[in-house]
Amino acid sequence: MKRALLLAPAFLSACAAPTARPAPVPVAPVLTGIGLERVLGQDAAGLVRLFGEPDADLREGEARKLQFESGICVLDTYLYPKNGAEPRVTYLDAREPDGSPIDRASCVAAMTRRGAAR
Repeated sequence: MKRALLLAPAFLSACAAPTARPAPVPVAPVLTGIGLERVLGQDAAGLVRLFGEPDADLREGEARKLQFESGICVLDTYLYPKNGAEPRVTYLDAREPDGSPIDRASCVAAMTRRGAAR
């Protein structure tokens, strides 16, 4: 009888409902400006010196978009003129080749290595 009483907690614990784990919450990428100072404010010639020739060069009016690609990411740089001056980078965006988000500063670092390799 003592043996049955000792085993009772083990049997009862087997009947307890399993606890469910909460579903993972997706995390949005953090868009920081740290590391972007090498690109922001550059003109087209500065971007070419930094990354090499662009993979795409699109113009719309006075605005210009230079796109640089690597196996790691795609970097879009948007150049706009201010007060009649030469267009300069005022914004940039980055993504992985499959379209997934990537940190912009990491992409800039990868593109810098790409320019050196060319």
